[in-house]
Formats: sequence, structure tokens, C-alpha cells
Amino acid sequence: MTAEAPSAVAVDKSQDSAPATGVRAWLSRHPLAAYAIRRFGLYLIELWGALTIAFFFFRLMPGDPIQTLIQTLQQNYIYNAQASAEIIARYKHEFGLDGNLLTQYVVYMQKLVLHGDLGPSLINYPTPAQTVILRALPWTIGLLGISAVLAWILGVVIGAIAGWRRGKLGSAIATNLSIALSHVPYFFVALILVYIFAYSMGVLPARSAYDSNINPGINLAFIGSVLKYGLLPGLSIVVIGTFSWILSTRMLMVPVLGEDYLVYAEAKGLKGWRILTRYALRNCYLPQITAFGISLGFIFNGNVLVEQLFNYPGLGTTLVTAIQQLDFNTILGVTDIAIFSVLTAVLLLDLLLPLLDPRVKYWK
Repeated sequence: MTAEAPSAVAVDKSQDSAPATGVRAWLSRHPLAAYAIRRFGLYLIELWGALTIAFFFFRLMPGDPIQTLIQTLQQNYIYNAQASAEIIARYKHEFGLDGNLLTQYVVYMQKLVLHGDLGPSLINYPTPAQTVILRALPWTIGLLGISAVLAWILGVVIGAIAGWRRGKLGSAIATNLSIALSHVPYFFVALILVYIFAYSMGVLPARSAYDSNINPGINLAFIGSVLKYGLLPGLSIVVIGTFSWILSTRMLMVPVLGEDYLVYAEAKGLKGWRILTRYALRNCYLPQITAFGISLGFIFNGNVLVEQLFNYPGLGTTLVTAIQQLDFNTILGVTDIAIFSVLTAVLLLDLLLPLLDPRVKYWK
């Protein structure tokens, strides 16, 4: 007897049952990695697009910063025509303003990506723009970061309580105040706070970031001075931010209260505070986490005016000074940091959200 060859059907089945190989198969077996890779790729595209738009937007602004600088220097020094032309050419090369717009863009992106070099700063020449920005960055992080996080925490907690106790007097007061004040500009609240606490009562300073009589350093006197001088600008951001988060959190809380799982938890005999914190609030703060990352850009815009009002040495004051003198390198540096911060915050929140909320699934 001779052995029969396996049928074509059996061969096909054995091939189908063989483990798939390749990148697609690996990604299908690791949805977390696939989600992270896709999200990071989208993040890089968004970052490149935003940086490109910012570059062309500011470079197309009218005005010649080098010519303005030369005219200022000529008021104090005497140049002949040949020397002035040579200085202008050298300055244009140093500031990346020679060549056509496309050439400027390629040189700028090459220096930024490969070397982290923004070029010299016109407002503090010849100091590099990144050095000027890094000096101001800790002040903005301390003011904006702490104020934004504090406003988010207070707004989510108070908004959840206001939604949970809807119909009560306290809930009505918080809701009406939030509707009235959530869209008030930061600088307007800052002006009111300065008038009350700085000029009328005289208990808090109106300008600067710390007492000029104290030497900066890691000591209690300097830290206390920084906290005292930062109280008014920080409070102006916290007040408006808190009212905004109260309103949005309450809007998320009210529809959740009629869900069956809350009725079941109440029927089990759980206390109201436990139902609020362990069940209802979990469905409200998760969307607010994503909204917090998106809101950072809007908070930064308001922070620029607040820093200018209080003469605070942060990125906002640096940006305004750079715009006044057409310092493109510093302007683009501050704008790039704002773009990078917002997009990175949104990326991290998108990666963490599926871990916090089991209802969010990684796509395949």
C-alpha cells in the first residue's frame, strides 16, 4: 500500500493555523504598544505642523529687526556705509535671516532639531535665545503650573459637590457664580485684586516676583518672598480657572446621577459621600483630565497678560518684550515651548487615560 498525499484542504488549514509573523501580527498581539506607536506618530506630525505654521507666521510679519537694531546702534556710534553693510550681513547670518524664506526654514529646523539651538536673542544679544527663555521658564512653571493644577483640583471637587447637591442653596450660588465669572479675563481679575490688596489695603505687593533686597537662593527668606509676590498673579488664575472647572464638572455630574448603578449602590445602603467619591465622581473627572491638557494653551495665553501686568519675569513678559523688538528667535522659542508643552501634555493624558478608565479601549 502506498501513502496518500495530504489533501489541499488539510494543507490550507495547517497554513492558516501557523502563527502569523511580521510587524502587523506583533502589533495585533500587543494593542497597548500599537496604540502608543500610533499616538506618538500622530504627536510628531502635529508637533512638526504646529512648529512650521508658527515659523512662517512670525517670519511673514512686517518689519526688519536687524535694520531696527542698526538704527539704534547708529544713534550712539558712527559707521561708514561699508561697515554698516558688513554688520547688517553678519547680523542677518547670525539671526538666520539671510536667504529666502524656505532656506531660513530649513536652517532653523535643522538647528532646532539637531542642536536645540534657537540662535542669538535680539533683546539680550549675544546671549542665545534658549538661555534667555530658560531663565524665565522656572517662573512661569511655578506660577502657571501650580495655579492651573490647584484650580483644576478645586473646580472638580466643588463642581462635583455642586452637582451632587443640586437644588441646594450652596449649589445654586456656586453655579450662578461660575456662569457669571467663568469667562472673565484673567487680567481683569488681576486688576481688581491689585486695587483691593495692593493699593487699598496695602497688604500684598503689586509688581515684581520677589523682594529686590533679598538675594535669590534656596533659603526661607527668598522662598517666602517669592510666595508673597506670586500670590496675587496666582490667585487671579486660580479664581477664574476654578469657576470654569466648577461649571464643566457640574454639567458632567448631573446626567450621571440618574444612572442605574448609582441607584443600586444607594439601595445597598452605601453612604452618599461614598457613592459620590467612589462611583459618581470617577465618571466625571476622567473627561476633565483630557480637558486639562487641552486648556493649558488657553491658560498660557491669559498668563502672558497677567505676567505683563505684574512685571513678573516669566515667559509672558519675555514674549511681550521680544514682540516689541521683533526678536524672532525668542518669539519662536517661547511659542515652540508652549506648543510642545500642550501637545506633550495631551499625549501623556491620552496614553494614561485607557489605564485610568477601563471603558477606553486601545484600537487595533
